[in-house]
Amino acid sequence: MRRLLTVAISAITLLAQPPAQAQTSNVILIQNATILTVTHGTIEHGSILIRDGKIAAVGMDVKAPDGATVIDAAGQFVIPGIIDCHSHIAVDGSVNEGGPAVSSMVNIADVLNPADINIYRDLAGGVTTANILHGSANPIGGQTVVIKLRWGKQANQLPFEGALPGIKFALGENPKHSNFGPPAGTPARYPATRLGVEEVIRQAFTEAREYKKLWDDYNQRKAAGEQNLLPPRRDLKLEPLVEVLEGKRYVHAHCYRADEILMLARVAKEFGFKVRTFQHVLEGYKVADEIAASGAGGSTFSDWWAYKIEAYDAIPYNAALMQERGVLVSINSDSAEEARHLNQEAAKSMKYGDLSANDALKLITLNPAIQLGIDNRAGSIDVGKDADLVIYNHDPLSVYAVVQKTLIDGQVYFDREHDLAARPALEKEKQALLEKEKKAAEEEKKHEEKSNKSPEKKQDQKKKPLKPGDSSEGVSGGGR
Repeated sequence: MRRLLTVAISAITLLAQPPAQAQTSNVILIQNATILTVTHGTIEHGSILIRDGKIAAVGMDVKAPDGATVIDAAGQFVIPGIIDCHSHIAVDGSVNEGGPAVSSMVNIADVLNPADINIYRDLAGGVTTANILHGSANPIGGQTVVIKLRWGKQANQLPFEGALPGIKFALGENPKHSNFGPPAGTPARYPATRLGVEEVIRQAFTEAREYKKLWDDYNQRKAAGEQNLLPPRRDLKLEPLVEVLEGKRYVHAHCYRADEILMLARVAKEFGFKVRTFQHVLEGYKVADEIAASGAGGSTFSDWWAYKIEAYDAIPYNAALMQERGVLVSINSDSAEEARHLNQEAAKSMKYGDLSANDALKLITLNPAIQLGIDNRAGSIDVGKDADLVIYNHDPLSVYAVVQKTLIDGQVYFDREHDLAARPALEKEKQALLEKEKKAAEEEKKHEEKSNKSPEKKQDQKKKPLKPGDSSEGVSGGGR
């Protein structure tokens, strides 16, 4: 009964906020807003015309066509949808496949949960796109997926169409299992040191390079017309790593310390692939020149510090210092709660590092879009891009800013006014369900008490328990 109630309440929550609120047409005009475009300045009293989910026009003189849905944003601010480059929402219980040291065969896209309430909560914080990562239990973890937070849609409608897939790497304490050990009687998993982590990655790419050569040779011979060829045996663990070597899959590497950052940069150079982003990268400021020279980006926290030994040298100036040295930097969440105020996390870099307001805003919009290879469609308010937009009641870099509406593909997926208006009805329905559960439990208890008082039950209770060797009701003694 309890499970049924939980499912019912979850369904109410899901249905209370329609996946995309009813709009009278596929043409929408947001008008009278302060528009922070990110790429071409701020437009006061500006308007954004949206047609078929794309930004069709931006400016001060844009008018609403006949039949358009009009959103009056007078006194409010519009920014591009926030992009979180490091998230674990929508995959509760499926973040880590921690058994093997290399788990590149598993794919986060296969376990997306569109009913995770954190999708809706992050929408309420202005997030429209998130990079959903495997965990950090392995030197080479699982395949990652970029999603749009289309709350209410099915799992196969969440992935960001055309976004290049990724894979999670991890360095340091987590993959060498410093903070936990295997169950009693189970041998420890290799690696157990940082140098072991490095060699696991090197060995995996050595195998991937040999595997790639086998397939290249086979394809060349087949193209030349050679008959009766047997293809190489497929290896699902190595295929994603071949895609990395071919530039078809991004590497996102969990890391903290400067030495391990340089280590992976050297291994990547040795095998000819690029690290797309160093994630967390809390000592990135120490080796910012080297990160920039490698072509990698840095996706970091604003000011998280000292939560474990690797984080003791973290400083809140990290993002600004890396950017100053030429690293493309974003601010991420790694937390469903943190994602609800990434605008404020980005704003901290104005205090710690003196970034301009526009550069601070880029940390959560255009920069992560570039890191994920989706900047042709997201990250700024430009004609032709997806209409992924957030409307705030105050300057989005202010602590007073509260999201009023979040749009994805031109559809409203979060509306604060609608949310507040729906809460009394939701609470009433929730209480009705709780009362129904209470009555059902009382009825069940009465039924059990009545059953225990029945003559048949009393007779059963008087029977003595069977002893070994006894037989009764067709069950032979000693039966198993």
